Amino acid sequence: MSSTHLTRTIITTGDGSKTIHIPDWNENYHSSHGAVQEAKHVFLKHGLEQKRDQEHIRILEIGFGTGLNAILTLEAGLNFSSKISYDGIEAFPISMEEMKALAYDEFLATNELKAYYQQIHATSWEEAHEITPQFTLSKIQQEIQKLAFAPNTYEIIYFDAFGPRVQEDMWTQEIFQKLYDALVPGGIFVTYCAKGQVKRDLKAVGFLVEALPGPPGKREMTRGRKDE
Repeated sequence: MSSTHLTRTIITTGDGSKTIHIPDWNENYHSSHGAVQEAKHVFLKHGLEQKRDQEHIRILEIGFGTGLNAILTLEAGLNFSSKISYDGIEAFPISMEEMKALAYDEFLATNELKAYYQQIHATSWEEAHEITPQFTLSKIQQEIQKLAFAPNTYEIIYFDAFGPRVQEDMWTQEIFQKLYDALVPGGIFVTYCAKGQVKRDLKAVGFLVEALPGPPGKREMTRGRKDE
């Protein structure tokens, strides 16, 4: 069953930020312990920050979802000298009503950032849009299984799909091979998931796998590196 046919509700997480909950799957878009703190820990601290000294950082996000990782990346990038190109893949986009109900703009420090978040959701799909002079966004509405990526394209991959318990077909060696090939040498893959089978499958396609301390409420997360 695809998420487009499932009921989606808004819940409040442990850090006061909200996320989308799918009752039929008992699955959330973000950690129930804290959506914002999870995103900052997994994708920014252990992903974006590792490449902050590069002139151009190209990021692929699998599971664009609420746009939370995108706006937090844009915000963090304001302190970098880098330009960021951000490609977000999402098969089942959330509605503008859901975006407003999530109220992530409450966690953004300035009215300028709040406007950028609105713009991230308002921009059309399948096109590149310059949100700031440093941050360009492309949103692609498609299932990853149907996409092909040019090899050696991205410095970072944020893998933020629903967990393997409910979307097993997203966590396969075939998908991981596709993503490994899409990374530049030295590129990194980060995900909140720390399951042993996921780590084994990442290693099987060539990743150098690290188990890192997880965000609050979660013991571990996973990072993979493509050998240089």
